[in-house]
Amino acid sequence: MEGIEQIKNTIAPVRDTIVQHPLYSHMQRMDDIRLFMQYHVYAVWDFMSLLKSLQQHLTCTNIPWVPVGSAATRFLINEIVTGEESDIDPQGTRVSHFELYLQAMKQVGADTQDINNSLDLIRQGQPLATAIQSIPPAARPFVQYTFDLIANAPVHVQAAVFTFGREDLIPDMFLALVNDLDKQFPGQISLFKYYLERHIEVDGDHHSHLGMQMVQELCGNDAKKWAEAAQASRIALEKRQALWNGILEEITAVEII
Repeated sequence: MEGIEQIKNTIAPVRDTIVQHPLYSHMQRMDDIRLFMQYHVYAVWDFMSLLKSLQQHLTCTNIPWVPVGSAATRFLINEIVTGEESDIDPQGTRVSHFELYLQAMKQVGADTQDINNSLDLIRQGQPLATAIQSIPPAARPFVQYTFDLIANAPVHVQAAVFTFGREDLIPDMFLALVNDLDKQFPGQISLFKYYLERHIEVDGDHHSHLGMQMVQELCGNDAKKWAEAAQASRIALEKRQALWNGILEEITAVEII
């Protein structure tokens, strides 16, 4: 697992900054929760897009079907897709994590108009560049980096960013949120709390390990691939840090007013 440790060492400083980011302690009002979700929903959306890109690269999604890659890698990505695209809500109904997040936004009164407009434009066949124009400026570089990877990066790089920029980060990052929010807003943010807890449980216990196995399979013994994977993962985390900085600036600006 030398390559995995190489990536972890490369990303450690910026990862620690995200896990300990001051944003979490500034989310003291319901308006702060709404604002956070109106930015963060784009990270949920592009996460699902990166996931499906990996599935397209690592499995056969065309007809007629032919075997693609190794069965081990196909199993890893398909299991993650099943969990993310068709999990269960608190009532046991099947739902994607993105759709669950939209439900949580509606519960707290967060505005979903911009993200729904983006989705409608894509459904209408508009180019991605048009669809992301309504994304808040602080979130746009984060989303653009993800879609640039989807369009241009080799699959081992996409897998590393998915694993170390998302799955492996999420449990530690969300623990900082969920422990405080439920005390501050008992019963008011139950779906958001469920979403956070579900990611802590699934990503921490299962998906991050599957992702690391996937990266190991794809990078193998190729030192160049491991270096590329580490570099892209670090940049992805820097984009996350910038997103968190942007949300914090919005929250503190409102506090001053």
